[in-house]
Amino acid sequence: MEQEKKVRKTRKYRLSLLDDQTHERLWNMKFTRTSLLVTSISCVIVFILIIFCITAYTPVRTFIPGYPDAHSKRAAIQNAMRIDSLERVVKSWELYTENLRRVLDGADPVSIDSIMGRKDRTLQATGSMEAGKQDSILREKVIKEEQFDLSERRQRDLPIEGMHFFVPLKGVISQGYDKIVHPYIDITAPANSVVMAVLDGTVIFAGWNDEAGYTIQIQHENDIVSTYKHNQKLLKKTGDKVSAGSPVALVGNTGSLSTGDHLHFELWYKGNAVDPTKYINF
Repeated sequence: MEQEKKVRKTRKYRLSLLDDQTHERLWNMKFTRTSLLVTSISCVIVFILIIFCITAYTPVRTFIPGYPDAHSKRAAIQNAMRIDSLERVVKSWELYTENLRRVLDGADPVSIDSIMGRKDRTLQATGSMEAGKQDSILREKVIKEEQFDLSERRQRDLPIEGMHFFVPLKGVISQGYDKIVHPYIDITAPANSVVMAVLDGTVIFAGWNDEAGYTIQIQHENDIVSTYKHNQKLLKKTGDKVSAGSPVALVGNTGSLSTGDHLHFELWYKGNAVDPTKYINF
């Protein structure tokens, strides 16, 4: 009995590969139940690890349904940038509205520096009830002027601090404003980047200059003039009406004074050159 138990415990199996004609043994493998079980489990684990490595560290993972691919990630980043830009535009319009209300009430406009220093706060000069009251007064005044076609508002000048400027070009300011030596700014950007108008206005000059290359000047309301130099191509001609944020030129490296692809941008207010970075959030 004991010998039979020992035989059962040590029973082994053999898997052979034979030639059908000569009965020659080509391959032979001996195994027990335990070794077969261990080998099977090990193969399954190794197979799972291989599948995991291929899925986690190779582009194959992009074929998994619901897994974000490169295009989805790029779209998400672009949407985040657009949201950030829209938040800046909304804040600028809030500043514009607040300053418009203050000017109509005869008060001093809000300083842009104070607003930009606290971006996380909303523009609230007074409480919500006071703001609603002032908004109602402003609406009644506008409706009354439209009803009787009053020209008082047309003669009213809005201070430059209360105006909303669009960014002429997304790039890096390579040289800043200096009132004496450099009364303008230079913005570097890739060639053929789109240059946009900072405000609504009329093109008063669009042409070639030996030193400045392709140049365009735009006359805006309230005695404001913007100038864009060293462009590769002009998209507007003299006399054209332009709206804020509309394309007017393409960045280039034209003119004898240009040493690389960039935009030479000037902002003039009532005949004097001003620092654009004080009024535009580059």
